[in-house]
Amino acid sequence: MSDQEPAVSNPKEFYTDAQRKLQAENGHDKLVLAVVGAIVRDELEDCHIDYIESRDYFFLTTVTADGEPTVSYKGGPVGFVKHVGDNTLVFPNYDGNGMWLSMGNIDAASKIGMLFMDFVTPWRIRIQGDATISKDSEFMAHLPGCNMVAKVKVTRAFQHCARMTHKHKRVEEHSVYVPDAEGKQPFPAWNRIEPLQHSCTPTIKARRKRPVA
Repeated sequence: MSDQEPAVSNPKEFYTDAQRKLQAENGHDKLVLAVVGAIVRDELEDCHIDYIESRDYFFLTTVTADGEPTVSYKGGPVGFVKHVGDNTLVFPNYDGNGMWLSMGNIDAASKIGMLFMDFVTPWRIRIQGDATISKDSEFMAHLPGCNMVAKVKVTRAFQHCARMTHKHKRVEEHSVYVPDAEGKQPFPAWNRIEPLQHSCTPTIKARRKRPVA
């Protein structure tokens, strides 16, 4: 991390009342203020950007308009989350199960969290921000196979403690369902489940009739 100014002029503002209460009860009130000054940033630094753009997956948290949370794994090719300047990240939304939970939540309540991890090193970066959904052709053109993108105005970025991360080794380069350079991807097997067929879109039904690759 650089020696630039911390994310908040008063580190106490980074925490909620409930968090500060528990910190004080456990004797961590001074430590956590030092932690904010050491690692929390409100502007992405080169180390954050380089790491984020080297990843091919992350975990995304969103909430409904009523505050109900959910978390989702997002995967793609290396560099599918891109820094586009102005402290903004863009990531694609690919064809999924039709529930539109993450994008719907972003559209209703913009607050999100992103956790970028490396299970081998291990190393991880946490991002907090305000997101919007977009079908901006300029961004979608650089992310083949996506049906829309999410634009994230970063409000917090910080390295997170990785000591409890269980180390894993990758067994394949990437999922076969990651869209290729032309945006093509295999037809998902779950779309062939018979009880779902009456509810599938015409596009899915048409693809289902094609031979399995």
